[in-house]
Amino acid sequence: MSAARKIVRLEQPFRMHRGGRLTELTIAYETWGRLNDARDNAVLVFTGLSPSAHATSSPEDPSPGWWEEMIGAGRPIDTDRHHVICVNSLGSCYGSTGPASADSRGRRYGVAFPVLSIEDIARAGHELLRALRIVRLRAVAGPSMGGMSALAFAILFPDACGALVSLSSAARATPFAIALRSLQREMIRRDPDWRGGDYAAGEGPIQGMRLARKLGMITYRSAEEWQQRFGRERIPEERKPGDPFCIDFEIESYLESHAHKFTGQFDANCYLYLSRSMDLFDVAEHGGSVQAGLDRVRARRILVIGVETDILFPLHQQHELAEGLDGDGREVDFVPLPSLQGHDSFLVDMDRFRPEIARFFAGL
Repeated sequence: MSAARKIVRLEQPFRMHRGGRLTELTIAYETWGRLNDARDNAVLVFTGLSPSAHATSSPEDPSPGWWEEMIGAGRPIDTDRHHVICVNSLGSCYGSTGPASADSRGRRYGVAFPVLSIEDIARAGHELLRALRIVRLRAVAGPSMGGMSALAFAILFPDACGALVSLSSAARATPFAIALRSLQREMIRRDPDWRGGDYAAGEGPIQGMRLARKLGMITYRSAEEWQQRFGRERIPEERKPGDPFCIDFEIESYLESHAHKFTGQFDANCYLYLSRSMDLFDVAEHGGSVQAGLDRVRARRILVIGVETDILFPLHQQHELAEGLDGDGREVDFVPLPSLQGHDSFLVDMDRFRPEIARFFAGL
C-alpha cells in the first residue's frame, strides 16, 4: 500500500446498483496539487481494473505511479493548476471496500459481496467528493475500466463535472471483450484453490490467476508489437530435460514473467468482480438506448482517445462514443492514435498520449 494513501469511511449504508448494500464503505484515494479557495480545480481520475490509487509519485510516496508521466507539476495533468484525486475503485483490494475486505462480522466478504457495477464505482467516487466537500469537478477522467467509470459518473451526476476524458474505453463492452473476460474468470474459478471464493487471505487460485493474466497480456497489446519485439526469438536457456512443452520462445518467457509478477499482488475475487462489472456496464440502461444515456452528460468539454490496434476497446467504439456525445452544447475532441501497443498504449505510449491530454487540459 502507498504511504500517500488516504481513507474516507462512510458509516451510512451504500446501496448497490444491482441490489444489495454495504453497511459501511471505505474509499481509498491519493491527491496531488492544491485545492483552490473556490474548490473548483479538482480533477477526479478513475483507474483501470488492477491499479491502485497511486497514479503518480509524491513527497509522501516517491515511488513511480501507474500514470507517472501524465500527472504532476508541468505534466499534461498539471498539478500546479489542478488538484488531482485518484480513487481506488470500489471492489478493488487496495484499500477500498471489496470482496477481500472484512464485513461487519469480521469475515472476508468473498462471493457474498453484492454484484458490482461500474455505476457503484462511480457513485463511490461521488461519495468521496462529498466527504471532501467538492461540489463540482473541473474534469473527470479515466482509461479503460476507468473510462467507463468516468462516463458513468458524468451520466449519474451530470452537474458535477465540467469536462470528461475517456481513454480507450466504451459505452458498453463488445461480445468479443466479454468472451475474453469470461474465459479469464473461468480460468480462475476452475482452479481448485479458488474454493468457491472461500480462501484465506494470502492464498487462492494462483494458477488460475497466472493463466488469466497471460490471456490478459495477450489482449492488452497487439500482434504487430509482438512481431516487432519478439519475432520468433528463442530464450537462451537450455530446455528442461523430460519436458517437451517447456518455454522455448521469448514471447512465452515474457508472458510468464508478467503472470508471475501479478500473482499474489491482486485478490482473485476482486478481479472476478471488477472484470464482471465491465461486462455488465451498458449506457443504454440509463434512458433506454445508448444515445439517450449519453444525452444525460452535461460536461461541455469532452476528449475521447482511441488506439487503432486496440482489440478490447476497438477504435470504432471510440468513434461511436465521440459521435454520441457530440452536440447539445457539448464540444467533443476525438483523437484516433496509431499506437502499436494496443489497449495498453495509454500506459506506455506517452509520446502520443501526452501531447493530446496536455492540449486538452491546458484549455480547461
